[in-house]
Amino acid sequence: MLKTGKQLRLRRLSLAGDDRHLLVPLDHSVSDGPIVPADKWDDLLRALVTGGADGIIVHKGRARTFAPDILKSCALVVHLSASTSCSADVHAKVLVSDVEEALTLGADAVSVHVNIGSDTEAQQLADLGAVARSCDAWGMPLIAMVYPRGPRIEDPRDPALLAHLANVAADLGADMVKTSVALPVDRMAEVVANSPIPVLAAGGPPDGSDLVEYGAAVMASGCRGLAVGRRIFSSPTPAALVSRLSAVVHGEHTDLSNDMRMANYSTIVAGVA
Repeated sequence: MLKTGKQLRLRRLSLAGDDRHLLVPLDHSVSDGPIVPADKWDDLLRALVTGGADGIIVHKGRARTFAPDILKSCALVVHLSASTSCSADVHAKVLVSDVEEALTLGADAVSVHVNIGSDTEAQQLADLGAVARSCDAWGMPLIAMVYPRGPRIEDPRDPALLAHLANVAADLGADMVKTSVALPVDRMAEVVANSPIPVLAAGGPPDGSDLVEYGAAVMASGCRGLAVGRRIFSSPTPAALVSRLSAVVHGEHTDLSNDMRMANYSTIVAGVA
């Protein structure tokens, strides 16, 4: 029964039923401060749902503020980790909620953040393992957000390093891993090939270039989805942008072949550190 519960929840994370995912993280209000005025949150959420986002990622308290009808066609992921930009160590993440609390909020999945290479890596790994155990007990999908961040990281875009991170997530019990994108983008295929679980690409292009073209190149590398927050919620037209990204993620972006998407975008960003 519990296994079936996880399968049902995983299905709700992909509206098209193709096991591809466009997730919009909105947890930045804890780490960095307000992302929109308080009275604009429902408008933002409705825009994301209208645009076709498969799911949103928020903290537990924010989930309690939503109008009940907003997420009728969009999955809810409750983020269990937190830190703020005011911390003495911005790479240190602590657990601020648990799987049971997420279940009471109607969550379809939970997420945990781990910074590999940080001074507190050991505790973050222990937290990921503990949450994975609870997720197995309750049939809850787990998205591990694993990033190469901290004083021991020389090249955070190294595909071998990112492949290592994906395997950390898989081996500790995650169902999906959200991580940084290798550069050049075509080397993200190496990360995907070495990951036993689906890889979601985090964020937008590091040089600020076209987000949709970047998303197409990332998906062409074999990633199973995109997780884009800031570039979406800061857009003047978030619904339109989400709609374009959703078409890319779910295979409706056909103006370029996969090879052309990869080649075009890799040429643009090959020199970006």
